[in-house]
Amino acid sequence: MIEVENLTKRYTDRTAVKGISFSVRKGEIIGFLGPNGAGKSTTLRMLTGYLQPTEGSIRVGGVDAVRDSIGARRFIGYLPESVPLYREMRVVEYLRYRARLKDVPRSQVASRVDHVLGLANIGDVKQRIIGQLSKGYRSRVGLADALVADPPLLVLDEPTAGLDPNQIRQVRDLIRSLAGEKTIMLSTHILPEVESTCSRVLIINKGQLVGEGPPHALRGAETGGHIFVLEVRGEASAIEARVGAQPGVRRVLGSDTLEAGTGPGEAPLQRVRFEVEQATVVEALSLELARAGHALRELHREQTSLEDVFASLTTREHVESAEPTPVATEAS
Repeated sequence: MIEVENLTKRYTDRTAVKGISFSVRKGEIIGFLGPNGAGKSTTLRMLTGYLQPTEGSIRVGGVDAVRDSIGARRFIGYLPESVPLYREMRVVEYLRYRARLKDVPRSQVASRVDHVLGLANIGDVKQRIIGQLSKGYRSRVGLADALVADPPLLVLDEPTAGLDPNQIRQVRDLIRSLAGEKTIMLSTHILPEVESTCSRVLIINKGQLVGEGPPHALRGAETGGHIFVLEVRGEASAIEARVGAQPGVRRVLGSDTLEAGTGPGEAPLQRVRFEVEQATVVEALSLELARAGHALRELHREQTSLEDVFASLTTREHVESAEPTPVATEAS
């Protein structure tokens, strides 16, 4: 649905986007992440024809979006971060007007407007003047506008900004319900929203693509291995030595004492973090600890959050030629 090659945008005093390339398949929901000033909105504006790139190519639905911007826009429903609305119009009037601008057949305008009023959950304010609505309602009017022509591709820049928790959940459910039916590119700072909604993530920093892949695969790639947490009774030095000596354990990351022994002869309870090459190593390790007489209370894999990955990728220094974290498939 989207093919981007060597996309670059230069201004007089800076380069906002530096030669990024990526593709988005039909039916995917893509999370597009990056800190403020990273180049997210500039990239989305180029994708949707609001800005011309300095270099590179963009194809949307097979159409060259640089040479034929109008043709490419017919595939796109765009919700910018700052929603441009005609504040003096009533909601239903605005959506009918926008439907006609987007070449929705006259006979379908009323039904399409009614449909998107329901999808965006704004039917209760359809006769209200837009300028009198709260920011949250105005955002949802913008979302209805993006949907009114039933485009195959939605580009949503901070679609939940200004919404309350219930409204955020409604928008999230709407995006999920469109999976497979529409291709969606979602820019947001709410990382749990991305983890629960998106099948793949693109992370941009300082104009460069620094991470790409499914959220779970990015988490695994960033840690570089499998990290487990062990809670077991014994002396810290003995536990660390036994864990570190187990074949397949890369390193012991540290330990701390959770509680002293509470009864006669009872060993203290230790928490130990360690990294292994393969998750199956922990099976042999748990048997070895049991044979040595160490009482095992808990053993679980430590989950790296998408927030941890985002922080790592967007705070480390990247050279100009940096390649994105190489995570390409679900099998990674």
